Amino acid sequence: MTIFWQYIFWISLLVIATPYFIYPLLMLFLARLRSETPLGLLSEEDLPSVDILFAAYNEEAVLEEKLQSLFNLDYPKDKIRIRVGSDASSDRTNSILESWEKKDDRLIPYLFKRRSGKSPILNFIKDDSEADLLLLTDANIIFEPQTLKLLVRRMLSQKNVAAVGADIHYGDFEKKGISGQEDTYLKLENRIKYAEAKTAAAPLGLEGGCYLIKRDYFPEIPPLFYMEDFFVTLHVLSRKARILWEPMARVWEDVSVSPTEEYKRKVRISIGNFQNLVHYKHFLWRRLWPQGLMYFSHKVLRWISPFFLLLLLISAPQLLFVHWFYGLIAGIYMAFIGLGLFGILLSQKYSTGLLQYPGHFINMNLALLEGFLNYIKGIKTNAWQPTQRKQA
Repeated sequence: MTIFWQYIFWISLLVIATPYFIYPLLMLFLARLRSETPLGLLSEEDLPSVDILFAAYNEEAVLEEKLQSLFNLDYPKDKIRIRVGSDASSDRTNSILESWEKKDDRLIPYLFKRRSGKSPILNFIKDDSEADLLLLTDANIIFEPQTLKLLVRRMLSQKNVAAVGADIHYGDFEKKGISGQEDTYLKLENRIKYAEAKTAAAPLGLEGGCYLIKRDYFPEIPPLFYMEDFFVTLHVLSRKARILWEPMARVWEDVSVSPTEEYKRKVRISIGNFQNLVHYKHFLWRRLWPQGLMYFSHKVLRWISPFFLLLLLISAPQLLFVHWFYGLIAGIYMAFIGLGLFGILLSQKYSTGLLQYPGHFINMNLALLEGFLNYIKGIKTNAWQPTQRKQA
């Protein structure tokens, strides 16, 4: 029986360590060995047409600033259209869209009468587009003037590139709640995805807040699907096309500080993770090297980590008297959980400092677990509520 628990212990430790430590360090190292292809210069005439697409539900708080940032893009005006689908919004979203449409006919609003969720809206408005490229974004993402042009230049810098991801950053924010942890996590994910793009042209995956894609590569998103950006990522890679990352193409969003709001968002993300895992299960072996292994190491192992955290919690105490090392790991693990739970309880108070990070890790894995349970129970709707940000 001791041998059994040792196997469980070491497998669990490896599964947990790989997505959070081993894989990121390996990718960052490999990326340093690769040089970046320089961006080419493009004349105004060479720039392709672009349709900017996003879905909105009750986004009156951010929509004006969002639209202004899009109309401020440094890109030929006759080559941009902005298509916005309002998912039966009940606030001022529709009236804001109608007002801006009168100012500039490049804005094309779609005012849906019945809630359907983000994926059906994107499917519908994408079918209306005839542009060469699509720029997918979210209502709360604010663009810098050069963002679109940088993405286009990166896409045209190499052959067989179907999509390019942008760097999402948090703006100035008050260091309270979980804002610090979210900012740290986002910066690390940006670096890993940039490294994946440099190493294998396969960042896992595109951020729904801002990515550019050739219209012919944007798939029909299945009904009731969350995480449509990751679905698009695996679709593009399955078609043996390349995805790049442009760290200079920056966009901004306001960081969430509420643990409750962020937990709900991570549960929705978790549901989408398992939907994608099942839908693209063949990707792991059909595209095994290197993209399948990257997908497995970066994403799949992270998604199943909650189960192995539980197994580690069970197996470590079983081995306390086998060797001092197991006792040490068990003690560290129990202390980590205790500190994390303490951090969760006080997560709205900045004074807890570093204790918030183990709390954030535990919260993230609890959300993964809840998302899995929701997934196996069945998804009846993917209509969403916008995450409340800039909380007092």
